[in-house]
Amino acid sequence: MTDKKSLWKHIQAWVDGEEVILDADKYIVSRSKRLKSDWRSHFTMAYVKENRKLYMFLSIAISALFIGIMLAVVNNLPEFGNAANPANNEVMERYLESGIEETGAINFVAGMILDYRAFDTFAEANVLFLAVMCAVLLLKRDKNNYSAKEEQEIKEDDAFDEADKKSILKIGGKVLAPLVILYGIYVILNGHLSPGGGFSGGSIIGAGLILYATAYGQKKMQTFFTFRTFTAISVGGLLTYCACKSYSFFTGANHVGYAIPKGTPGDILSGGFILPLNICVGLIVACTMYGFYALFTKGDI
Repeated sequence: MTDKKSLWKHIQAWVDGEEVILDADKYIVSRSKRLKSDWRSHFTMAYVKENRKLYMFLSIAISALFIGIMLAVVNNLPEFGNAANPANNEVMERYLESGIEETGAINFVAGMILDYRAFDTFAEANVLFLAVMCAVLLLKRDKNNYSAKEEQEIKEDDAFDEADKKSILKIGGKVLAPLVILYGIYVILNGHLSPGGGFSGGSIIGAGLILYATAYGQKKMQTFFTFRTFTAISVGGLLTYCACKSYSFFTGANHVGYAIPKGTPGDILSGGFILPLNICVGLIVACTMYGFYALFTKGDI
């Protein structure tokens, strides 16, 4: 307030001829910028938290705004069971009537999420990859986020794991882990023919990797699955997925100019790009599952 008054007094004195300002415009602009910066510096989050009444008012106002928006959305939702609902339109009929012909997949769900709506699935796979990359940045063991004491504790845990025979767990892991991973591969490869696909099959493979790592320890796991392997599989899967669907997109919407053969519906080699896309998604999901497990338990992959 004092700055505003002084600015006004300077201007008034200049108008009355009592004060000379060589560059009035520059002076006024610089003063106004200073006032704006002063206002922004005072109205900070720390200032809001210290002023309890303002903090409570803003909290209630923002909460009421979001509640109002959500209630408005709920109020405008279509009536449940109404035949005119958007869900009961030509899109559903198109999936059911032309799905096999246009996608070559017996499993309509796989045809929908990996053909008609494949770009949505690509975004979901990217979300998984970004999530595990964020976990790597926050949790991966290095000199910046691990102390010498924590490193010593991890070495002691590794030594204890090596000394512990864990006969039952090791025998069980040795027998079950390959079977679990093999079943996950089966679910992925048959995703366009039967219930399953990349997400469910990848989860099964990830569980098999976690079982093996639990039984034999991370060092044994790192003999064939390292951070470089994890990065190569994840990035390779995403790039392959992007290349396949970019081809479909740029050759024309709704399969116009789509020259990739669909194969005979019901055969393992059918469905166009759906099979390789299922494999890409399965690999990304499996790596993500094991990556989270390794980072949260050992701080490394």
